[in-house]
Amino acid sequence: MAEIDRLLLDATGSRRPRVVILPTASYPDGEDVFRRWAAMGEAHFRALGAEVEAVMVRDSTDAHDPAHAQAVGEADLVYLSGGRPGHLLRALTGTPVWAAARAANRRGAVLAGCSAGAMVLAGRQLRIRGRLILPFRWEDALQEAPGLAVIPHYDRIPEPFAAVLAFGAPRGVTVLGLDEDTALVGRDGSWQVHGAARVTVWRGRHRERLRAGDALRP
Repeated sequence: MAEIDRLLLDATGSRRPRVVILPTASYPDGEDVFRRWAAMGEAHFRALGAEVEAVMVRDSTDAHDPAHAQAVGEADLVYLSGGRPGHLLRALTGTPVWAAARAANRRGAVLAGCSAGAMVLAGRQLRIRGRLILPFRWEDALQEAPGLAVIPHYDRIPEPFAAVLAFGAPRGVTVLGLDEDTALVGRDGSWQVHGAARVTVWRGRHRERLRAGDALRP
């Protein structure tokens, strides 16, 4: 993903962008996993020439810490790691850290997410129990991309099963199946596909495939 992440860093307009890694979604899998996500994010973006800080928000209590909120608010790019989307949503909703991330985005900072991080940035997200996919339901997410919902690792899911998930989405929600090594980058209401594979777009029962360079308007 280095090429895509360089694109995101360039979009900040900063010569040496300041990146904040939020490994929050990984915390339910244990402290070691949480710290490993933080370290991977730091190493990845440092290798791309950025100034990087992992802000160690484990839960909603940490997300109310003024020092954490200040660090996030000063970022040029805020990156939400993979892990458990339900935990990430509960940890950030209504907190100073999330308010700071939104404010940073409004002044021009990039918000980016991997897997669970991408799911939570959308308007709606899947709610599942533990590692079981069924039963599932859709719930409100952080609403940075209203009207959209993300199914990550789409190329790992049998498509008949993915279709069941998409068909269950609320009316008017566009479901985006993101293959691995692939990203959808949005600006000013338009989205463009980047990366090695595809984005599958579900609008109700209508399916469309997009590849690198293709644009999407929800």
